[in-house]
Amino acid sequence: MGSVVVAFSGGVDSTFLAAAAYRVLGDKALAVTAVSPSYASGELERARDLAVQIGIQMDIVYTKEMDNPDYVKNDTNRCFHCKTALADKLDEVVSKFAGRFDHTVYGAIADDVGDFRPGMAAAANRGIQAPLIDADFTKTDVRAFSEAWGLPTWDQPASACLSSRIPYGTQVTVDALSMVDRAESCLKRMGFSVVRVRHHSEIARIEVSPEEMPRILEVGMSQEITEQLQEIGYKFVTVDLKGYRTGSLNEGLSITLLELKE
Repeated sequence: MGSVVVAFSGGVDSTFLAAAAYRVLGDKALAVTAVSPSYASGELERARDLAVQIGIQMDIVYTKEMDNPDYVKNDTNRCFHCKTALADKLDEVVSKFAGRFDHTVYGAIADDVGDFRPGMAAAANRGIQAPLIDADFTKTDVRAFSEAWGLPTWDQPASACLSSRIPYGTQVTVDALSMVDRAESCLKRMGFSVVRVRHHSEIARIEVSPEEMPRILEVGMSQEITEQLQEIGYKFVTVDLKGYRTGSLNEGLSITLLELKE
């Protein structure tokens, strides 16, 4: 690829991909960060800092997936509509720079292949390429090379858009996203490094790493967390005893899809 626009969230994978693109292509690589209500607070500032450290030029776009009723209704194709909205904005960036960039890429990795990820289908439909999949890079590879290159994201917890905290079938709203964002920010301020707050209407279901489980269950800590999250608007605050795992809201999804086929 002679020149690329990199979809750049500031997460582990997209940061490594942006760094690789800049190392190979220099000013012929552009990082583009998409901002919307599902992008956690503080992430834009962190992405800017990472772009400066890498040396890559950065552009910001504002996606409007919340204007799409098919996204808001939050069925199993939500990520398809989100990635389509991103593709629209990446196309605008390519047009704005008048042919300076020939390809668009994003940070999907080999681990993502085979998982339920409709966003990958949307990216493929729009010609957005995944060089890390082509290179068969796993998360372990990305972290190892990121550490070798001095990228601060090498040991950063996995991240995903805030909408991934809302169960399928529950509408995505700005208020719900804001509650999740505030709740997770609160827990991070308390020192929890790997955390998800799954939004079940008036119930907050907290996931933390197994290592952090004893701390969150301490009487004083659990009481403080409950009070803080109730101030945000949750009526009940629970801890998922299975702990953090990616895509927990996909659990049981294969059964649902099978039932729909039947």
